[in-house]
Amino acid sequence: MSNLITTEQLEEVIFSIVGFAGEAKSHAYRALTLAEEGDFLGAEEALKECDGAVLQAHHVQTDMIQKEAGGNKVEISMLFVHAQDHLMTALSERELIKKLIRMNKRFYELEKKIDNK
Repeated sequence: MSNLITTEQLEEVIFSIVGFAGEAKSHAYRALTLAEEGDFLGAEEALKECDGAVLQAHHVQTDMIQKEAGGNKVEISMLFVHAQDHLMTALSERELIKKLIRMNKRFYELEKKIDNK
């Protein structure tokens, strides 16, 4: 039995990571849109869905790390690097969007105070 991850296994990992990262970004941007509309509860729920997709991507990634640590060789390809880029971008955008949502909430609350005076 070979200690090499097959091409098919690697492709499955790549497409899973890209898929989950794309799903995470989609939820994050939906959260931002909801916050811009003043729906902060909806935004919070969308961020939870984003976090769930990120967690699924991390599970796939962690499984690969454990396989490699266990002696299974992983051939690094441009597609694998591309998948990792997608995940890192999703993580970065999620954090930035969380900050933008907090800012939107502050602006929304300040506008309410001004309008009530």
